[in-house]
Amino acid sequence: MFRKLFRLIASPANWCGLALSALVLVLKAMGLVGAMGLGVAVLGYVVGLLIGGLWFGFPSTREPAWEALVFTDEGDAREAMERALQGVRQLTEYNPERRIPASLQARVLDLCSALEGLLHQWERSKGTLSLQDSFHARHIAIRYLPEALNTFLSIPAAYAATKLLANGKTAQDTFKDSIAELEAKVRELGDDLAAQDAHAFLVHSRFLSQKFGASGLESPALNLPASEPPP
Repeated sequence: MFRKLFRLIASPANWCGLALSALVLVLKAMGLVGAMGLGVAVLGYVVGLLIGGLWFGFPSTREPAWEALVFTDEGDAREAMERALQGVRQLTEYNPERRIPASLQARVLDLCSALEGLLHQWERSKGTLSLQDSFHARHIAIRYLPEALNTFLSIPAAYAATKLLANGKTAQDTFKDSIAELEAKVRELGDDLAAQDAHAFLVHSRFLSQKFGASGLESPALNLPASEPPP
Protein backbone atom coordinates (compact mmCIF):
# COMPACT_ATOMS: atom_id res chain seq x y z
CA MET A 1 0.00 0.00 0.00
CA PHE A 2 2.79 2.42 0.93
CA ARG A 3 4.61 1.70 -2.34
CA LYS A 4 1.48 2.45 -4.38
CA LEU A 5 0.98 5.73 -2.52
CA PHE A 6 4.63 6.61 -3.01
CA ARG A 7 4.31 6.04 -6.77
CA LEU A 8 1.39 8.47 -6.91
CA ILE A 9 3.20 11.11 -4.88
CA ALA A 10 6.52 10.76 -6.69
CA SER A 11 5.02 10.79 -10.19
CA PRO A 12 6.12 13.72 -12.42
CA ALA A 13 2.48 14.53 -13.21
CA ASN A 14 1.71 14.99 -9.51
CA TRP A 15 4.70 17.30 -9.09
CA CYS A 16 3.58 19.39 -12.08
CA GLY A 17 0.16 19.78 -10.48
CA LEU A 18 1.67 20.73 -7.12
CA ALA A 19 4.03 23.23 -8.75
CA LEU A 20 1.26 25.03 -10.59
CA SER A 21 -0.97 24.98 -7.50
CA ALA A 22 1.87 26.38 -5.38
CA LEU A 23 2.41 29.15 -7.89
CA VAL A 24 -1.23 30.20 -7.53
CA LEU A 25 -0.90 30.20 -3.72
CA VAL A 26 2.20 32.38 -3.96
CA LEU A 27 0.31 34.84 -6.15
CA LYS A 28 -2.56 34.84 -3.65
CA ALA A 29 -0.13 35.55 -0.78
CA MET A 30 1.20 38.49 -2.80
CA GLY A 31 -2.33 39.79 -3.19
CA LEU A 32 -2.37 39.22 -6.92
CA VAL A 33 -5.20 36.69 -6.74
CA GLY A 34 -8.53 37.51 -5.13
CA ALA A 35 -10.82 35.50 -2.87
CA MET A 36 -11.05 32.73 -5.42
CA GLY A 37 -7.38 31.95 -4.89
CA LEU A 38 -7.92 28.55 -3.25
CA GLY A 39 -10.27 27.47 -5.99
CA VAL A 40 -7.82 28.65 -8.60
CA ALA A 41 -5.07 26.72 -6.77
CA VAL A 42 -7.13 23.53 -7.01
CA LEU A 43 -7.81 24.24 -10.67
CA GLY A 44 -4.10 24.89 -11.15
CA TYR A 45 -3.27 21.50 -9.64
CA VAL A 46 -5.72 19.76 -11.99
CA VAL A 47 -4.33 21.62 -15.01
CA GLY A 48 -0.75 20.84 -13.96
CA LEU A 49 -1.64 17.20 -13.41
CA LEU A 50 -3.17 16.96 -16.88
CA ILE A 51 -0.18 18.65 -18.53
CA GLY A 52 2.29 16.49 -16.62
CA GLY A 53 0.27 13.36 -17.39
CA LEU A 54 0.21 14.09 -21.10
CA TRP A 55 3.91 14.90 -21.10
CA PHE A 56 5.37 12.39 -18.65
CA GLY A 57 2.56 9.88 -18.24
CA PHE A 58 -0.25 9.80 -15.70
CA PRO A 59 0.47 8.37 -12.24
CA SER A 60 -0.43 4.74 -11.69
CA THR A 61 -0.51 2.41 -8.70
CA ARG A 62 0.67 -0.45 -10.90
CA GLU A 63 4.27 -1.39 -10.31
CA PRO A 64 6.60 -1.03 -13.30
CA ALA A 65 7.21 -4.26 -15.19
CA TRP A 66 10.80 -4.49 -14.01
CA GLU A 67 9.85 -4.34 -10.31
CA ALA A 68 8.11 -7.71 -10.72
CA LEU A 69 11.33 -9.25 -12.00
CA VAL A 70 12.21 -11.03 -8.75
CA PHE A 71 12.81 -14.78 -8.66
CA THR A 72 13.72 -17.21 -5.91
CA ASP A 73 15.93 -20.27 -6.03
CA GLU A 74 13.23 -22.63 -4.84
CA GLY A 75 12.11 -26.04 -6.04
CA ASP A 76 13.64 -27.63 -9.10
CA ALA A 77 16.77 -25.71 -10.17
CA ARG A 78 16.09 -26.18 -13.88
CA GLU A 79 12.53 -24.88 -13.62
CA ALA A 80 13.65 -21.91 -11.52
CA MET A 81 16.35 -21.00 -14.05
CA GLU A 82 13.97 -21.37 -16.99
CA ARG A 83 11.32 -19.18 -15.31
CA ALA A 84 13.87 -16.48 -14.58
CA LEU A 85 15.34 -16.51 -18.08
CA GLN A 86 11.87 -16.38 -19.62
CA GLY A 87 11.02 -13.37 -17.46
CA VAL A 88 14.25 -11.57 -18.37
CA ARG A 89 13.72 -12.28 -22.06
CA GLN A 90 10.12 -11.03 -22.05
CA LEU A 91 10.99 -7.84 -20.19
CA THR A 92 14.00 -7.17 -22.43
CA GLU A 93 11.92 -7.64 -25.57
CA TYR A 94 9.17 -5.43 -24.12
CA ASN A 95 11.86 -2.83 -23.26
CA PRO A 96 9.70 -0.42 -21.20
CA GLU A 97 10.03 3.17 -22.36
CA ARG A 98 12.87 1.97 -24.60
CA ARG A 99 15.33 2.26 -21.72
CA ILE A 100 17.60 -0.46 -23.10
CA PRO A 101 19.63 0.53 -26.20
CA ALA A 102 19.23 -1.88 -29.13
CA SER A 103 22.82 -3.13 -28.94
CA LEU A 104 22.57 -3.82 -25.22
CA GLN A 105 19.13 -5.37 -25.66
CA ALA A 106 20.61 -7.86 -28.13
CA ARG A 107 23.40 -8.76 -25.69
CA VAL A 108 20.96 -9.45 -22.86
CA LEU A 109 18.92 -11.72 -25.13
CA ASP A 110 22.11 -13.48 -26.31
CA LEU A 111 23.13 -13.99 -22.67
CA CYS A 112 19.74 -15.59 -21.98
CA SER A 113 20.32 -17.96 -24.91
CA ALA A 114 23.84 -18.73 -23.66
CA LEU A 115 22.50 -19.53 -20.20
CA GLU A 116 19.86 -21.82 -21.67
CA GLY A 117 22.59 -23.50 -23.72
CA LEU A 118 24.68 -23.92 -20.58
CA LEU A 119 21.71 -25.48 -18.82
CA HIS A 120 21.22 -28.03 -21.62
CA GLN A 121 24.97 -28.70 -21.79
CA TRP A 122 25.05 -29.20 -18.03
CA GLU A 123 22.30 -31.82 -18.26
CA ARG A 124 23.99 -33.73 -21.10
CA SER A 125 27.51 -33.43 -19.74
CA LYS A 126 29.37 -36.33 -18.17
CA GLY A 127 31.32 -33.78 -16.15
CA THR A 128 30.31 -31.90 -13.03
CA LEU A 129 30.60 -28.34 -11.82
CA SER A 130 32.06 -27.56 -8.45
CA LEU A 131 29.67 -26.51 -5.68
CA GLN A 132 30.73 -22.90 -6.14
CA ASP A 133 30.37 -22.98 -9.94
CA SER A 134 26.96 -24.66 -9.78
CA PHE A 135 25.91 -21.92 -7.34
CA HIS A 136 27.12 -19.28 -9.81
CA ALA A 137 25.34 -20.93 -12.73
CA ARG A 138 22.00 -20.92 -10.93
CA HIS A 139 22.34 -17.45 -9.50
CA ILE A 140 23.43 -15.83 -12.77
CA ALA A 141 20.06 -16.82 -14.21
CA ILE A 142 17.89 -16.48 -11.10
CA ARG A 143 19.41 -13.50 -9.32
CA TYR A 144 22.40 -11.69 -10.85
CA LEU A 145 21.01 -11.03 -14.34
CA PRO A 146 17.44 -10.17 -13.22
CA GLU A 147 18.75 -7.82 -10.52
CA ALA A 148 21.13 -6.09 -12.91
CA LEU A 149 18.32 -5.56 -15.43
CA ASN A 150 15.88 -4.53 -12.70
CA THR A 151 18.11 -1.83 -11.23
CA PHE A 152 19.17 -0.54 -14.66
CA LEU A 153 15.55 -0.13 -15.78
CA SER A 154 14.78 1.93 -12.69
CA ILE A 155 17.02 4.71 -14.07
CA PRO A 156 15.48 7.15 -16.59
CA ALA A 157 16.90 6.56 -20.06
CA ALA A 158 18.38 10.04 -20.52
CA TYR A 159 20.13 9.88 -17.15
CA ALA A 160 21.43 6.36 -17.79
CA ALA A 161 22.90 7.42 -21.13
CA THR A 162 24.55 10.71 -20.14
CA LYS A 163 25.25 11.06 -16.41
CA LEU A 164 28.48 9.71 -14.97
CA LEU A 165 28.25 7.56 -11.85
CA ALA A 166 30.77 7.33 -9.04
CA ASN A 167 32.80 4.84 -11.10
CA GLY A 168 33.31 7.42 -13.85
CA LYS A 169 31.01 5.61 -16.30
CA THR A 170 27.39 6.02 -17.31
CA ALA A 171 24.76 3.56 -16.12
CA GLN A 172 24.56 2.18 -19.67
CA ASP A 173 28.31 1.51 -19.77
CA THR A 174 28.21 0.03 -16.28
CA PHE A 175 25.37 -2.29 -17.26
CA LYS A 176 27.30 -3.24 -20.38
CA ASP A 177 30.31 -4.15 -18.21
CA SER A 178 28.08 -6.23 -15.92
CA ILE A 179 26.71 -8.14 -18.90
CA ALA A 180 30.26 -8.72 -20.18
CA GLU A 181 31.29 -10.17 -16.80
CA LEU A 182 28.29 -12.52 -16.78
CA GLU A 183 29.01 -13.54 -20.39
CA ALA A 184 32.61 -14.36 -19.47
CA LYS A 185 31.52 -16.49 -16.50
CA VAL A 186 28.99 -18.41 -18.61
CA ARG A 187 31.68 -19.12 -21.23
CA GLU A 188 34.04 -20.26 -18.47
CA LEU A 189 31.46 -22.67 -17.07
CA GLY A 190 30.68 -24.02 -20.54
CA ASP A 191 34.39 -24.50 -21.31
CA ASP A 192 34.87 -26.30 -18.00
CA LEU A 193 32.12 -28.80 -18.80
CA ALA A 194 33.36 -29.19 -22.37
CA ALA A 195 36.92 -29.85 -21.16
CA GLN A 196 35.68 -32.55 -18.79
CA ASP A 197 33.63 -34.17 -21.56
CA ALA A 198 36.60 -33.98 -23.95
CA HIS A 199 38.81 -35.67 -21.36
CA ALA A 200 36.22 -38.40 -20.78
CA PHE A 201 35.98 -38.88 -24.55
CA LEU A 202 39.77 -39.16 -24.84
CA VAL A 203 39.96 -41.70 -22.02
CA HIS A 204 37.27 -43.81 -23.66
CA SER A 205 38.98 -43.56 -27.05
CA ARG A 206 42.23 -44.80 -25.52
CA PHE A 207 40.37 -47.67 -23.93
CA LEU A 208 38.89 -48.65 -27.29
CA SER A 209 42.26 -48.31 -28.98
CA GLN A 210 43.90 -50.58 -26.41
CA LYS A 211 41.11 -53.12 -26.59
CA PHE A 212 40.44 -53.18 -30.32
CA GLY A 213 43.53 -51.59 -31.84
CA ALA A 214 46.11 -53.35 -34.02
CA SER A 215 47.57 -55.29 -31.12
CA GLY A 216 44.24 -55.90 -29.45
CA LEU A 217 42.66 -57.39 -32.61
CA GLU A 218 45.31 -60.11 -33.07
CA SER A 219 43.61 -63.46 -32.75
CA PRO A 220 45.01 -65.81 -30.14
CA ALA A 221 46.83 -68.85 -31.50
CA LEU A 222 44.54 -71.86 -32.02
CA ASN A 223 45.70 -75.02 -30.24
CA LEU A 224 44.99 -77.50 -33.06
CA PRO A 225 46.32 -81.07 -32.86
CA ALA A 226 49.38 -81.73 -34.95
CA SER A 227 48.61 -83.49 -38.21
CA GLU A 228 49.82 -87.07 -38.52
CA PRO A 229 52.26 -87.89 -41.30
CA PRO A 230 50.80 -89.81 -44.20
CA PRO A 231 51.30 -93.62 -44.08
